Amino acid sequence: MIIKKFTGKTEEEALAAAKKELGNGVVVMNVRTVKKKGLAGLFGAKQTEVTVALEEDREGLNVARREAPRAESAANVQRSASERPQANGSFLGDSSQNIEKKLDSLQNLLVSRLKQEEDARGEQSEKRDEEEPAAASAEAAKEPEKPENTEQEKFMRLLYNTMLENEVDEKYANQIINDLDKGSKADVPIDYILANIYQKMILKFNKAPGIAPAEKGPRVVLFMGPTGVGKTTTIAKIAGGFTVDEKKKVALLTADTYRIAAAEQLRTYANILEVPFRVVYTPEEAESAIADFSDFDFIFVDTAGHSHQNEEQLDQMKALLESVAKAAEYQTFLVLSAATKYKDLLKIAESYRKIADYQLIFTKLDETDALGNLLNVKLYTDTSIAFVTYGQNVPDDIEPFNPQKTVKQLLSTKH
Repeated sequence: MIIKKFTGKTEEEALAAAKKELGNGVVVMNVRTVKKKGLAGLFGAKQTEVTVALEEDREGLNVARREAPRAESAANVQRSASERPQANGSFLGDSSQNIEKKLDSLQNLLVSRLKQEEDARGEQSEKRDEEEPAAASAEAAKEPEKPENTEQEKFMRLLYNTMLENEVDEKYANQIINDLDKGSKADVPIDYILANIYQKMILKFNKAPGIAPAEKGPRVVLFMGPTGVGKTTTIAKIAGGFTVDEKKKVALLTADTYRIAAAEQLRTYANILEVPFRVVYTPEEAESAIADFSDFDFIFVDTAGHSHQNEEQLDQMKALLESVAKAAEYQTFLVLSAATKYKDLLKIAESYRKIADYQLIFTKLDETDALGNLLNVKLYTDTSIAFVTYGQNVPDDIEPFNPQKTVKQLLSTKH
């Protein structure tokens, strides 16, 4: 894995430089505004710094192994970033400082927990020896004593268990650990293991396209999903951002004619935002409404929430999408609640995949401490997460999905 920084006047310029040097397979890890150091920075314009990553065939791991100090122990790992020796490789170089800043005290939390588990195992072992000395001696005589696991193996096991506790599917947790374990050695520093897993998990959350303007005419954005996940509120939050912050012309449509309350709720939001609103009862009416708002930037469509097992309503949704496709460029988003059971999420995602390609929006992050389902559904659907919401406040309590923040939570024992 290669991690490298590029700067430019804009994010696009910096990313273009990254792709020119590393190819189109780069993944954006972080974007920030920087100024040149020294006197030039006082008068020069700000630049955009883009940190990108590129997965290669174990190159990053091999470089790190050659350059990591052999004598570094688990005790060294707990030193601050300013005291820890830095390698000169592409992975453990200056980029590791940014990683450690993002992880904050995560490493110390994990190391501390590792020690607690070891102490607990030691106490259990002593208790067993006291209660069954004869049996313990006989067992020891029968089988040769197995060597203890290395600190690195214990640490990886702890990370694995932490992912499971945060409800990452066992299959995906195994993939992440095994990917690192294939070529790891006993003397690889623990901070390298943590940073490597952290980066690999971020790469699994590819960057979402989000909502992009159409090349010609309005961009129609349809929001699908089961009842009760917060589609209407989510639409109001996104519409508020585009109208208030970006000064775009936005129209709101609802095709949810099953619930009068949903239509009235969206109408209320439309009145507050001072944007046009219309109820459409058929695919033809949706097509007509899009034509009427042809000079707008965006048209957000609230669709009817229903059970993923209702084939008739799924067919109606498909007919609506086909009608919209004739009238304008469109995107679809599947809105899911982070508090929904994993098995149900997979069924919902699979049923909607039959009728449309979509990006994901996860709501109600404030109602759960375990965010493993975000990774599970992302990997299952092979799509991307565009937004997350964490409350009912409109237009607040929504943000573009931040993979660094989520991965930190998935590896954290502290909630």
